[in-house]
Amino acid sequence: MAPLLEHENQIFLDLFHEDGLVITARGLGIDRILLSFLKLYCDPGNLVLVLNTNTAEEEYFIEQLRSEGVAHLPRIVTNEISSGERCNVYMQGGVLFVTSRILVVDFLTDRIPGNLITGILVYSAHKIIESCQESFILRLYRQKNKQGFIKAFTDQAVAFSAGFCQVERVMRNLFVRKLYLWPRFHAAINSSLEKHKPEVIELHISMTPSMLAIQSSILDIMNACLKELKRYNPALEVEDLSLENAIGRSFDKTIRHYLDPIWHQLGAKTKSLVQDLKVLRTLLQYLSQYDGVTFLNLLESLQASEKAFGKNSGWLFLDSSTSMFVHARARVYHIPDASKDKKGKAVVKEEPKEKQDGRKELVLESNPKWEALTEVLKEIENENKNSEALGGPGRVLICASDDRTCAQLKEYITGGAEALLMRLYNKTFGKDAKAEELWLIGRKVAGSKARSKKAKSVSAPKQNKNKKPELTLTQMMGRAEEDDPSEEADDEMYKDDSASQESSNEETKPEGLNMNIPSDTTYYSILEEPLTVIHPLLGCSDSYALTRVLHEVEPRYVVLYDAELSFVRQLEIYRASRPGKPLRVYFLVYGGSTEEQRYLTALRKEKEAFEKLIREKASMVIPEEREGRDDTNQDLRRDDSSAVVTADTRKAGGQEQKKVQHTIIVDMREFRSELPALIHRRGIDIEPVTLEVGDYILTPDICVERKSVSDLIGSLNNGRLYTQCISMSRYYKRPILLIEFDPSKSFSLTSRSFLHQEISVNDITSKVTLLTLHFPKLRILWCPSPHATAELFEELKQNRPQPDAATAMAITADSDIIPESEKYNPGPQDFLLKMPGINAKNCRSLMNQVKSIAELATLSEEKLSTILGNANNAKQLYDFIHMTYTEAVSLGKTKK
Repeated sequence: MAPLLEHENQIFLDLFHEDGLVITARGLGIDRILLSFLKLYCDPGNLVLVLNTNTAEEEYFIEQLRSEGVAHLPRIVTNEISSGERCNVYMQGGVLFVTSRILVVDFLTDRIPGNLITGILVYSAHKIIESCQESFILRLYRQKNKQGFIKAFTDQAVAFSAGFCQVERVMRNLFVRKLYLWPRFHAAINSSLEKHKPEVIELHISMTPSMLAIQSSILDIMNACLKELKRYNPALEVEDLSLENAIGRSFDKTIRHYLDPIWHQLGAKTKSLVQDLKVLRTLLQYLSQYDGVTFLNLLESLQASEKAFGKNSGWLFLDSSTSMFVHARARVYHIPDASKDKKGKAVVKEEPKEKQDGRKELVLESNPKWEALTEVLKEIENENKNSEALGGPGRVLICASDDRTCAQLKEYITGGAEALLMRLYNKTFGKDAKAEELWLIGRKVAGSKARSKKAKSVSAPKQNKNKKPELTLTQMMGRAEEDDPSEEADDEMYKDDSASQESSNEETKPEGLNMNIPSDTTYYSILEEPLTVIHPLLGCSDSYALTRVLHEVEPRYVVLYDAELSFVRQLEIYRASRPGKPLRVYFLVYGGSTEEQRYLTALRKEKEAFEKLIREKASMVIPEEREGRDDTNQDLRRDDSSAVVTADTRKAGGQEQKKVQHTIIVDMREFRSELPALIHRRGIDIEPVTLEVGDYILTPDICVERKSVSDLIGSLNNGRLYTQCISMSRYYKRPILLIEFDPSKSFSLTSRSFLHQEISVNDITSKVTLLTLHFPKLRILWCPSPHATAELFEELKQNRPQPDAATAMAITADSDIIPESEKYNPGPQDFLLKMPGINAKNCRSLMNQVKSIAELATLSEEKLSTILGNANNAKQLYDFIHMTYTEAVSLGKTKK
């Protein structure tokens, strides 16, 4: 890692001297700040915990520290390390990455020495809400350690713009008083990055007339869908349902945020509109990123699926939809006898069929960005020929949005647009020999009209002049590929562009090139001299894959085929940290397109988020005890007024009161949920153990199985809940099924409009009813949220004894430990309860006086009447045992 820049040093020193929350702009190297702290505390004399990191981030940080020669590297603590070994790991000190569930359990069981912890570093701090595990860990830490530090990092300023006082809530959960804001427009960052700016060349590429028409049609359709959505749901926020927001990637989350609480009550039309907006946004992405054949294939498949499944999206019947299909097909082929419009331009019939006299003639319009990329590569090639003063040819890094785009770019650069488009056409629409022949003749004679239009739009020379240099460049790249032993594998990989995820594990590496890039990172190297690498911006399994490639390749030229805000900032940091080395960035973007608008909207939203944070910081009132370094912080106080039960004991004629702390035994797997944290906050102690029967043991008699609505449906369908209820009913007097709803959704299994009288096999309410009939002892608790559940648990424990963890752990589904109340075999009990005249009240009396069912068959009606205490019940039972089928039938006829 390069040395910290001036503004990064200032961020580091501010946070080092006083704990707080640092919020930087996206891509400005928040990971570099955290790495500096990790390097500082990587010493056995410290014990520093790192929260809220995933596996890829942990491996990246350890790899970076190893490359810098750090002796005592951080360690990762997972469930592979036993509880006994974890104590030794904690005592050895250093920096530890620990999963949240393990850390909660170790804090509660005192396996980790809380008073010896130097401090905690929290990554992605915008995710720390009140009920999350990390917040629970920080509260337990502050209760046991008043001196250690808490430092939090995040680069997601937009996450704090939603909700009321969101940043203050997060700071309260983090127990920090200071807020450090570092937007891109900060004076220190501006002055630091302006000294060594990369050379940026923006190429605003014009879309072809067909692409512009398609984009206009899609936007018109999206606008119509938004109007319909507002009409069906007038309560939705009008500002968020704007066309500008609808084209952004985060629109799905925004719309579901408003609709989730009432999602099950919405009509099919509203749900269909939400899905349509998602599909239309995908169409916009395909239009700018991929070629015309891929875009048309998506359109045709959408139309086919609508017809096949009988769905009526509505937008397929709009005039704008017809125009979109016409222009999408015009980019790929046209009919020779196509009619002319008023302007003399050829208009393709909407659905050309093979019945027509003329066959389809291929157009195969190329992507305008491809030609712009070719021009850029030619410019780089010419510069590299005269690059002795700069130390030889410079390496090139081409960054595209996703893996499929990268695969297409590699095939375009190595084989040309014609071969790529023809292969895609043959794969998706079948081989049309006549159309292919006509297209190739037209290319040789005069060139395609569509390609000449694009050449003008990007201000490039005419196509016939470009032919020879393009072939020369292709031949050069072909020579580099000839020596590539993995060429055949790559050809196979690109045969199916739709399987972009499969190709994420493939790698193309020229001979003689040794790069320390993990094998699961997708990158495509084109040339060995100078090295040219294509890498996706998004979708990698490792979020730091692009950072690794950037520092391994050390390119002199970066081509941004697609715009990504965080990587643009990353390039600024990369250039500033290497002051002596040149960097040129080519920024390819469609002028006046939704692609450009998405980028500008992301910039605007981040700027507005920081402005809001600056205003909040100016008016924020933070109490002195916020950090929790003394006992005055109310958030650290547990509500133990009702969590302590008072027992009266008699001693030597006097009266003595003994206080007993409430305890709940919790299954280890339940620490994935937020309920244990809320229970602990109410002053009830938690004892984490591994339970086979139940999730929560409240008292020696009360066992609770907690189910969310989705878990409940799955358990009812596969029969697992039935087995769990059998075990709970056998070993506990009061088994409880807790059904917990999502706080953001309505408190019901189904809406009122779906309730019906008949019992249905597929109906959840019917299944729950049958469950209660089969298990008379089972009680069901309906809770709208985890907060309500914690309060209910506290009420259920009032004036009741505390459970024993050893006893609860010893109870398994097939254990021999049978409670005194359940000393009889469960099978005969179930059989008895099904017999006429036997109920839950007299069943116990019968089992106490009769040894077996065989003995029961020998008893007289008078004896049964004495045992059951009811002559009518005794007669029903006696007749059921002794009456034959013939007698029962004749008796029934007599009664009729």
